[in-house]
Amino acid sequence: MRNKIEHLRDILDAIMSIQRYSAIGRDAFESDELIQVWMVHHLLIIGEAAAQLGRDFHTEHPEAPWPQIVAMRNILVHQYFGVDLEEVWQAIIGDLPAFKEQVERILKMLEETNGG
Repeated sequence: MRNKIEHLRDILDAIMSIQRYSAIGRDAFESDELIQVWMVHHLLIIGEAAAQLGRDFHTEHPEAPWPQIVAMRNILVHQYFGVDLEEVWQAIIGDLPAFKEQVERILKMLEETNGG
């Protein structure tokens, strides 16, 4: 069973994977189905890892938008063929950078508390 720190690292790894391809721009995202699938896949990883952290963890760390992250994962899984790529792109560009910073701060605090 993975611990909280591992789940947070999974989230950060997935964010970095998304950012590697979002850096090449929106045109590439819109025109390349493989990039779209890559990014959606990593958003699913983020949402699943966030869900695995649990509601108690979410309550202890309200600075991150956990309910929205988990809700997006649920939409991507259950309405896959109805996914709005515009919303995906906006989440990647507009929301992911701040979420990454929030997760990094939480992870740093947990690592300091737990001795690394």
